[in-house]
Amino acid sequence: MFFTLNDPSHWAVFCFIFILHIDPNSLTMSPIRINGSPNGNVKTLGSAGTIFEAEDSDVLLRIMERPRAINVSFEERPSNELLSNHFECLSPHGRRSGFNSPRSCTSFEAHAMVGEAWENMKRSIVYYRRQPVGTVAAMDHSVEELNYDQVFVRDFVPSALAFLMNGEEEVVKNFLLKTLHLQSWEKMIDQFKLGEGVMPASFKVIHNPVRNREILIADFGESAIGRVAPVDSGFWWIILLRAYTRHTGDSSLAEMPECQRGMRLILTLCLSEAFDTFPTLLCADGCCMIDRRMGVYGYPIEIQALFFMALRCALLLLKQDQEGKEFIERIVKRLHALSFHMRNYFWLDLKQLNDIYRYKTEEYSHTAVNKFNVMPDSLPDWVFDFMPTRGGYFIGNVSPARMDFRWFCLGNCVAILSSLATPEQASAIMDLIESRWDELVGEMPLKICYPALESHEWRIVTGCDPKNTRWSYHNGGSWPVLLWLLTAACIKTGRPQIARRAIELAENRLSKDHWPEYYDGKTGRYIGKQARKFQTWSISGYLVAKMMLEDPSHLGMISLEEDKQMKPLMKRSTSWTC
Repeated sequence: MFFTLNDPSHWAVFCFIFILHIDPNSLTMSPIRINGSPNGNVKTLGSAGTIFEAEDSDVLLRIMERPRAINVSFEERPSNELLSNHFECLSPHGRRSGFNSPRSCTSFEAHAMVGEAWENMKRSIVYYRRQPVGTVAAMDHSVEELNYDQVFVRDFVPSALAFLMNGEEEVVKNFLLKTLHLQSWEKMIDQFKLGEGVMPASFKVIHNPVRNREILIADFGESAIGRVAPVDSGFWWIILLRAYTRHTGDSSLAEMPECQRGMRLILTLCLSEAFDTFPTLLCADGCCMIDRRMGVYGYPIEIQALFFMALRCALLLLKQDQEGKEFIERIVKRLHALSFHMRNYFWLDLKQLNDIYRYKTEEYSHTAVNKFNVMPDSLPDWVFDFMPTRGGYFIGNVSPARMDFRWFCLGNCVAILSSLATPEQASAIMDLIESRWDELVGEMPLKICYPALESHEWRIVTGCDPKNTRWSYHNGGSWPVLLWLLTAACIKTGRPQIARRAIELAENRLSKDHWPEYYDGKTGRYIGKQARKFQTWSISGYLVAKMMLEDPSHLGMISLEEDKQMKPLMKRSTSWTC
């Protein structure tokens, strides 16, 4: 006899049987023997698209035995706490989840690309002494590997999220611990010693023939283009640690003395006092995802948004001991100053654009309106046409006498997820994306920045970089990995239809084009001229977007709710009143 889960009466019978098989005293389960096969292999409750293995009752038991938080907010509750998420999703063949078999939720109409993507993910896994520790950047063996055979911290984040969503926690935990171990290394570039808290940009597993064992080799910027240390690595590490803790409900990893010390070292670097007059972080060009000269030096939005999110994650992870309390106090003060600064001075909408257009210059007093002495004549022509009537965004950079009005996708999406953007600002960002779909999404999601630098400006800003020509790579290229960030932002703002539309665009080509790193052209029509194929974060970004859209509860791993106490009085224009 088969039970169909689409029939309410069968659901009632199933729930009754399920309850009878739980011993309230010992919390043990007896096997549910429904539709038992003669050979005793698989016993199932399900329809054609829904399968539940009775042998997986131990999975339910393990989940029920996990420590459960009481009276906690949405922010701190494990994402698998609801009973509906306690049933382990199985592959269409009824096998358990694992590197060899990704899970597939019953409500999820699997696309043919999903299975292929998971197979590629499995091949990308890097092992260190028989333990999975990350994924390589790309698996394109048709060209010179350069550093694409390494595990990059920022690149692994979407892979880690995919593994967590799929129930594969070991590789994420190993990655966090191995990179933490690398942080403790002495870091030298020429004769200069880097800060103790700097996290590596990447690492590689190699075989040492002398010791006849595998060893790790890390890159802290000494081998990078321009020799720039990765400012974002430490922030991504803290964000991923919080995602792991949030998803598993297990705080033991974050509470390890080593992890607590690692967080404090990262925070010491970015909270140190210097000559700064702004709460934002001063950075060199090439210190983040845009790792080449692209005019993002100063106070780039990507770093500021990641900085804000990492600080908020650290508040949730730091222990309330003496050292932890000292950092918590510093973090709270910085967050208040940073949120006010970003929401007021980095935010641009139609009214604010008009105000800047009418700015006076050379103002000297505390009452100055043009606080950064920005010259109205420096406003680029394109921004007047780009700005819609309703909508807005955080511009790329703000520093004395300089505003970079370019749109940067990662920074704006992280601003939404971290609640650096107020709910009204988050909604305005999504309005902008919808209004400027052809420019920001085009034929392949998603523009890393807009618009591209061209002609004389390209020569001056990039130094005639042949890889960052107009509408290519970091200079207006389209990056499929950004799909997961867009999807998360869409879900948080209640606009899942935008994400669905973008995912459908990606599904038209990504697999056929062998998962390129990026696309070129004003609309993203062409595979990037130097793009690696089988780029792991293009693959994992698609998987995370797909799984998150099908199960929005996964958003909790990477999203933070607004802190009402941090919301400043908005003195600047706001697009939602237009």
